[in-house]
Amino acid sequence: MASSPCGSSNFDCGLEIKTRSVEQTLIPLVSQITTLINHKDKPKKSEKTLRAIQRVGQAVSAAVGRFVAVGEAIATENEELKEEMGLACFEARRAGNAIAQLTDVSGLEQPESEGGRGTVFSDRTGMVKAARMLLSSVTKVLVLADRIVIKQIITSRNKVLVTLDQLERVTTFQEFVQIFSQFGNEMVEFAHLTGDRQNDLKDEKKKARMAAARAVLEKCTMMLLTASKTCLRHPDCESARINKDAVFQRMRCALDQVIEIVTDSRPSGEAQSGLPVSLYTGLKDFKGKVEGLRESLFGVPAESVSAQLEALVEQMEEFTDSAYTPHEQRQGLLQLGGLVRQDTRALIAAWTEAQSAKAKEATEEVELAILKNCHSIGDLRKELHKIAVGRATELLRQHSEHLALEALKVAGGEGNLEAVAEYARTLSEQKDQLVETCRLLCHVSGTEPLEITCIHAEETFYVIGPQIVSAAQTLALHPSSKIAKENLDVFCEAWESQLCDMAVLLREINDVFEGRRGDKKPYLSLPRPGHSTNLKTAKAAKLDSEEQSTIAKLGLELRLLTSDVDSEVERWEDQEHDIARQSQSISSMAFSMYLFTRGEGLLKTTLDLFHQAEMLSEQGIQLCSHLHTFSSQLLDEEKAVILSETEKLAASCQQLQMGARTPVQGKSATFQKVESSIQNTKGVMTVVVFLLPVCSKLIRKYKSERSSLGSPQNWREKRQLTPVREDATVNGKSSNGFGVKSLEQHMASLTFLESK
Repeated sequence: MASSPCGSSNFDCGLEIKTRSVEQTLIPLVSQITTLINHKDKPKKSEKTLRAIQRVGQAVSAAVGRFVAVGEAIATENEELKEEMGLACFEARRAGNAIAQLTDVSGLEQPESEGGRGTVFSDRTGMVKAARMLLSSVTKVLVLADRIVIKQIITSRNKVLVTLDQLERVTTFQEFVQIFSQFGNEMVEFAHLTGDRQNDLKDEKKKARMAAARAVLEKCTMMLLTASKTCLRHPDCESARINKDAVFQRMRCALDQVIEIVTDSRPSGEAQSGLPVSLYTGLKDFKGKVEGLRESLFGVPAESVSAQLEALVEQMEEFTDSAYTPHEQRQGLLQLGGLVRQDTRALIAAWTEAQSAKAKEATEEVELAILKNCHSIGDLRKELHKIAVGRATELLRQHSEHLALEALKVAGGEGNLEAVAEYARTLSEQKDQLVETCRLLCHVSGTEPLEITCIHAEETFYVIGPQIVSAAQTLALHPSSKIAKENLDVFCEAWESQLCDMAVLLREINDVFEGRRGDKKPYLSLPRPGHSTNLKTAKAAKLDSEEQSTIAKLGLELRLLTSDVDSEVERWEDQEHDIARQSQSISSMAFSMYLFTRGEGLLKTTLDLFHQAEMLSEQGIQLCSHLHTFSSQLLDEEKAVILSETEKLAASCQQLQMGARTPVQGKSATFQKVESSIQNTKGVMTVVVFLLPVCSKLIRKYKSERSSLGSPQNWREKRQLTPVREDATVNGKSSNGFGVKSLEQHMASLTFLESK
């Protein structure tokens, strides 16, 4: 069913709204219809009020007329929607006219016998019926128009698939270059359409699945290029063919997943939820049932709670049966599981006794048993989290230097097949550990979108591990082949990139567990028309798939730095302190720039990115000012440290600002400027990450030393900082695309006159 728009006014549209653009377009209409209906509560109205209500009714009718005209134009261009759209438009127009008639006060010249002046709502039933029809029909028009977007994505996917088939069959380099160029353009179009759709989806699980599928396509595009070139250069090499086939298969699976998401379909046999139930979800549900027993002494049998617990204990075997779980942790987990089982039995006994005594409400024994049970459940959840996160942290530390990858590259370059086989076994063991660890992280992730990201990470390690091995085998067979070497490098970089993604995922899981916000809101500071004279003459552009692949590693490094800044700010006692607040604003801007490197978020073009970089540098310079003020209150030695780092920060900000303002021409120069902007932003963030804990420590130190003087004001600045925040639009561009975009523009006129 429709969520907030229709639900808020008690109008059942009978249609499910799946995108934010449709929902937001309906909000003004719902608001004004509600205003009209609510006037029933005021039987006496002045002439001025009656005329205002009439203007609202006329405005509704006129706006719906314009809206319907666009819907009819869409129907004309799309034959398959013509009948449905025509009917919905007819109903919307009829409902709009009915509302105009019901709010017409021209015939109400005489006061009624009671209550003074007559009401325009003498036909209450007619108004409710017209309002319901209008909301239903307008929603249907919007949802039908949204099908155009879905159709565009499907058409784009089909074009990609056709070209993908052609690429798989090419036999010459010349033919490959020609077709791959076409494929690249089609992938860019598909990336933009799916990126807009991802940002527009309301369902966070679908959004996460879309992000995972798009990440696969993004990384596989570069793999497809090098794997295909290697196969063409060495057509009789079996390992090269295996390597290439795996890339094509994974791309097709990702393309199918995108279509499943946008059409809301599932492969046959897939579970309705699309996800395995994690231990986190299971324990949360189990705890809810335990707490529910106090309200249901004569409801669901308590034995069902015990049965659910046994199913959860069985799931815990993924932790306890793992060869990588230390004996002490295994024993501790088994003991906690036993404690939860024991507390659950005690609760059932107390509950059964209260039921036998025909108690009207939960007894004290039941209450105590519930509290004890919930406490042991919490301890179990903490231990599961500790084991999964601890193992992931240790694995990331062990593999940070990528020794197995480097050894495979060397062995392949030397043509040493035996050494390649030996290091392949090492990498395979690492892959198994990472796959299992991702599975454990899925159990403790805390949200369904993060569960999906864990599953994506698990699948990625599972697939890329063997691909690296086949690429290394090809290089060992052809050690002088530059193409084979380049291919192995690309797959190794994909592995390293996934390890970076896993580090980010780990931080997000910890954020959820510790109660910090899981989703970071990007800083909204897109340029308004004419905002920056330095950027006026530049040409806005989007990165293509190859450029985004190149910039991805820098983007991930920037993402890790934003996580570091957020973690440091969280540790501040006074998070409203100027230094903490300014650092958080800088981190939010940097996070938007990271999203740009993934083709996501509110920064759509290179101009958006450069403007964001300029704004970030200005915020960094403001932070320098706060740091100077802070340092003036410190001892000489401490002051020198802060001032030294502040100078580095100022220099990095100036470098970022100059780079953002320097005009460039041409595709290559623009991309270099993008790369430089991200690199310089990393420089700014690195200094901020260093300064935050130092400043926090000094504030705590001086606060402690001077607390006896009762003057903490000297060491905690009280000025309220309000960062410059420019809420902007992307030059009127809808996040959804053709159809809904046009309707949104005309629907804007449904922000009607307010009734007086």
